[in-house]
Amino acid sequence: MIQFKKVLFLFLAIITTKYTFGQTQSSPREHLLMDYDWHFAFGHPYDTNKDFNNGTSYFSYFAKAGYGDGAADPRFDDRAWRKVNLPHDWAVEQPFSPKGSFSHGFKAIGRNFPDASVGWYRKTFFIPASDLGKHISIAFDGVFRNSIVWVNGHYLGNEQSGYSSFEYNISEYLNYGGTNVVAVRVDATMEEGWFYEGAGIYRHVWLNKSNRLHIARNGTFVTTKLKDGHAIISTHVTMDNDADSSISNFSVKQTILDADGKIVASDEQKNLSLNLLEKKDFSSNLKITNPKLWSIDTPYLHKLITTVSKDGAIVDQYETTFGIRTIRFDANQGFFLNGKHLEITGADDHQDHAGVGVAMPDALQDFRIKAQKAFGCNAIRCSHNPPTPEFLDACDRLGMLVLDENRLMGVTDYHLNELKQMMVRDRNHPCIIAWSIGNEEWNMEGTVTGARVATTMQAYAKTIDSSRYITAAYSGGIGSNGILTVMDLLGYNYVSNKNTDEQHQKFPNQLSWGTEEGATTASRGIYVDDIAKHQLAAYDRPRNSESFSIEQGWKHYATRPYLAGMFIWTGFDYRGEPTPFGWPSIYSYHGMLDACGFAKDDVWYLKSWWMDKDVVHILPHWNWKGREGQDIPVWVYSNSDEVELFLNKKSLGKKTMPRNGHLEWSVAYQPGKLEAIGYKAGKKVANDIVQTTGDPAALLATADRLVIKANKVDISVIKIQVNDKNGLPVPTADNQIAFSIQGPGKIIGVGNGSETSLEPDQYIEQVIPVNIENLKEKLVESIENRPEVATDFDDANWQPAFKNVRFPETAKAVVYRGTIQMPDNIDDAALTFFYNNIGKTQSIYINGQFIQSNDNSAERKELKLTKNILHPGNNSIAIVTTPFINKNSWDYSNTNPGVVQVIIPPAQWKRKLFNGLAEVIVQSSGKPGRIILTSTSPGLKENKLEITTVPTEMPAVVASVEK
Repeated sequence: MIQFKKVLFLFLAIITTKYTFGQTQSSPREHLLMDYDWHFAFGHPYDTNKDFNNGTSYFSYFAKAGYGDGAADPRFDDRAWRKVNLPHDWAVEQPFSPKGSFSHGFKAIGRNFPDASVGWYRKTFFIPASDLGKHISIAFDGVFRNSIVWVNGHYLGNEQSGYSSFEYNISEYLNYGGTNVVAVRVDATMEEGWFYEGAGIYRHVWLNKSNRLHIARNGTFVTTKLKDGHAIISTHVTMDNDADSSISNFSVKQTILDADGKIVASDEQKNLSLNLLEKKDFSSNLKITNPKLWSIDTPYLHKLITTVSKDGAIVDQYETTFGIRTIRFDANQGFFLNGKHLEITGADDHQDHAGVGVAMPDALQDFRIKAQKAFGCNAIRCSHNPPTPEFLDACDRLGMLVLDENRLMGVTDYHLNELKQMMVRDRNHPCIIAWSIGNEEWNMEGTVTGARVATTMQAYAKTIDSSRYITAAYSGGIGSNGILTVMDLLGYNYVSNKNTDEQHQKFPNQLSWGTEEGATTASRGIYVDDIAKHQLAAYDRPRNSESFSIEQGWKHYATRPYLAGMFIWTGFDYRGEPTPFGWPSIYSYHGMLDACGFAKDDVWYLKSWWMDKDVVHILPHWNWKGREGQDIPVWVYSNSDEVELFLNKKSLGKKTMPRNGHLEWSVAYQPGKLEAIGYKAGKKVANDIVQTTGDPAALLATADRLVIKANKVDISVIKIQVNDKNGLPVPTADNQIAFSIQGPGKIIGVGNGSETSLEPDQYIEQVIPVNIENLKEKLVESIENRPEVATDFDDANWQPAFKNVRFPETAKAVVYRGTIQMPDNIDDAALTFFYNNIGKTQSIYINGQFIQSNDNSAERKELKLTKNILHPGNNSIAIVTTPFINKNSWDYSNTNPGVVQVIIPPAQWKRKLFNGLAEVIVQSSGKPGRIILTSTSPGLKENKLEITTVPTEMPAVVASVEK
């Protein structure tokens, strides 16, 4: 009994230690998601009329504070704009065009498409009166690109880069206890990279609230060291005092929790002080005995809870996730994680995915990382820009190393600040093992200028984080006076044109690895080059004479211990750079996985030599009707000692597998079954079979997850394939598949992995705001029975509307006339006229038809219109008013007569199979229930896939306001 009491007491003590922290501690800090209920419309890079006349007022937003005009004006009426949630990539919604950018996948945006290259976002939100006195900021994880932000008409700033996170303090600009408007103008006309980059607010937006005494933005830094069975955790916190006076006698407590929420270490600093508007760093060291380490196999995470208190009350609390691990590069032996040698078997990745472009739901990060871990990839290089924070979170959770890369090399304040922002934001992620200061800066990487710039950037980076290594990706030859002479950790891009042994001999203490290697080009499921169709056989071959295949590249690195490993170019196919082709190829051909994440055959080569599992894989497929008797090149990837190949149970010979290599046979085709058997020490360990299939008979849909969270953001990635009557996948099927969905979910994107498919990525409704153009005015004596409302009335001699600031006090009535230029395809469209009065009272006539009479309401109004009222092409509108009489020239009166919103319903979702496969991404709409995805195709048995959405805790969000 005594023993039982001791156990019970210990159990309760553990529970108390684990949960008391969360029960008794509460933070006044709020981190609110701001992704929902935005309004979006296209602007224009140079036509101010199409850009909502932003920047055209007498006083611009640069001239006077709070003078945001046009769509930056909080009074602007955006009801006719399209409603969107973030993340949002408007580029992926655009069609393809041969006039589009080669490097960006030929989407119809950029210099040649000014009407689709500037986007405006607006959101109206509520701030409670109780927030007055707090520090409130709006944070953008990434906007592509050249973004300008206003809040309540106040200009906040301009961020040129599409990859940098940025944050603005808006405390003084807010209406407390009322509505507020944030407006963002995004100009994607100019490209920043040479790959698909999307367009818009494609990452999350947050509203952050804290007390005036608070932990600064990204204000914690955790580093770890291991010694004698314990870990020393060094914590650094930057405190910021935004109050109007000095603050003294506050404390900072650091508490470390393990993955179960148990307190494993804590420390408190007391009697601290900060002067008015002062920032100061405070540091402490904590010790953990027998710590659980973070690694790629066991990615164990701890949390640091930083609590700021004053007079017994919590002032701020901040949570930092980190991992305890050590990293080390050695000039002769490569890379070590937690003291153990680890070969870097990595991949380079851009940030787009089929169907959704760069606006990737968070769960898609997990999908992509898992897909690469599945072939032995243990590291990802962020090519060539800082990633979204959720990518790094996923790498922390899943155990994937990361090379975090800066966008642009340089040494001005701008360049160094961009580097600093990336490092300070990302420095607590245990997955990151190195910072890259740049990639292939051809104009200077081999010059003395490049060496100077790299030296300065490397030294500066070490002042921010000395716990990691600094690298740069170099593509030139050996022997220059450039960056390869100064980098601590040199990154090689493609060793086919350089002698790494020579460099190692010249600089024996320099660390090195391959930051890009193996630029093979292949189309998934294609085994005969068809240049006319831009299709390349999936046998591993170098792109050209100046590059290596995957196998050639890996053999170079695998046989040189001084090289820490390599990153393959690339993990996934990405939009743009469709080398060696041009239009109509829209994707690169370099990926181990296609743009959907379907594996190309090189994946099995990497599985063979990057993983500890028995592998046998045959290529190609065995559907070669019409080629009977002709020789087919057959390759086998395996890590077996020997492989024997059989055709219809007849042996075609046994061969010894070369280390880091593959095997080849030439086989005369006959239908049937091709089997490869792998042997180790003479025993069968694995096999693979490909066989001739019948015609397509039935559809099959397979989800990566059949249960997702009902939180509006979680997704299921669904593979669509066609099987024959025997249930075998048909590898050459190209059927057109149509999709429909029922229940609490929606389709957000489709793809098939074809580098040349010009089908839409998304089928969404079109929302077209049609402005009233050529608005003119005329003073008249009365509002009654006006002939000017007739469709064909001649208004050629009227003056432009609102040319005069004020009407004379004797003005009795004003008639306005304008035109509405409607698009052609409005047969099935919903038409709504959104307007505010432009006079004390007004009556509206469209094409001479009476629409609204003697309206004297100051409220915003809307009218549903029909095709009997509006028709494609030119329409007339007349508004008869009793005018506003302003006493002063600065008095505000509405001058916007209204906007016609045209909503064209979307077409049915569909996608053609490419070599037997397609992909559908389904997203939860926020309610628990069952989602049914139905796939159909003429002549095939349909498929119904059920996905369950389950209740979950919803993230805290900003309260939206609909005007």
